Amino acid sequence: MKQIMEINVTIFQPRTVEGSTGKAVMIPFSAETHGELFCGCTREEGVDTQRIHPDGSMTLSARYILYGRDADGRECSLFIENNGTSLENCTPKVITDSPALGFLETTPLSAKVEPCENGVVVRIFA
Repeated sequence: MKQIMEINVTIFQPRTVEGSTGKAVMIPFSAETHGELFCGCTREEGVDTQRIHPDGSMTLSARYILYGRDADGRECSLFIENNGTSLENCTPKVITDSPALGFLETTPLSAKVEPCENGVVVRIFA
């Protein structure tokens, strides 16, 4: 698989609730990317929701919209929902209003999330 996008994410103060059936953590964030296919950033916060189950397993789901320009220079938006069971095992789903990026809606994608200073880097592969 080839890396098609790298998204730099800055995370903010998480919100947590823990109950008898597990723990939920909601992490607000901002994001930006500057690549060949698309350059853009969030205008409002996205949120990463993490559920930690009693057996220690977890599920992740980050949702956000990036606003910017595609490779053709056209203004457009990308909605990304990145679901997974670990930072190394995520599956992004994309919705876009860009004809040039429309292939992202139907192409099988995978992602890896790597911690960095102030947040994470999300690498999306096709």
